[in-house]
Amino acid sequence: MQIKTESYAEAQLVLPADGRHILAHQTNEQLVVYQAYKPAIADYAVANQVLGGPEFNYGRMSWIKPNFLWMMCSCGWASKENQERVLAFWLDKKDFDEILGQAAFSTFTAGNYASEAEWKKDLASKAVRLQWDPDHNPYGDKLHRRAIQLGLKGEVLERFGKQQVRLIEDITDFVHAQKQHVDSRQLEQLIVPQERVYLPADPGIAMSIGIA
Repeated sequence: MQIKTESYAEAQLVLPADGRHILAHQTNEQLVVYQAYKPAIADYAVANQVLGGPEFNYGRMSWIKPNFLWMMCSCGWASKENQERVLAFWLDKKDFDEILGQAAFSTFTAGNYASEAEWKKDLASKAVRLQWDPDHNPYGDKLHRRAIQLGLKGEVLERFGKQQVRLIEDITDFVHAQKQHVDSRQLEQLIVPQERVYLPADPGIAMSIGIA
């Protein structure tokens, strides 16, 4: 696994306690997002380093998450049906920013749009759906901090799955190993990907997606 890790305790010392932040494992040029799939989709993706194969449907929306613990809450630490394998997708930050720039909020909130009509117009013109959901601790409890997830469809999903992804890693074994510490309630032994706050290069994108 190429992802650098740190103890859960160390992560808590540097991550913000509240607000809306993109938390991601990152290098100077790339960052990681996660998705969980059934084994057939995961096997194809890792073997071919693209999303595809007979089990993957590009006609459906696919949700990606840069935050590891939010992904773990969503997939039950790789225990939910059809989410038994967790994949880490490495992409260039410029490509991630491109995805963010095509995002519309999935639901209307007055603070994000001047009117509901403006939101509907934005929703109709963009192929990425954005949600700020409560982040979660390792046990699945909600936090004050908000975590982002992005729903990709159409040409955006095709470009992500076939062109933008630089590396696909299967991190399921790592997930299973860490789940043992969570199940035994020994968080002092829990190891997580090293994540830090990510800001898009364009401040206008940060403003449009509601980072706060």
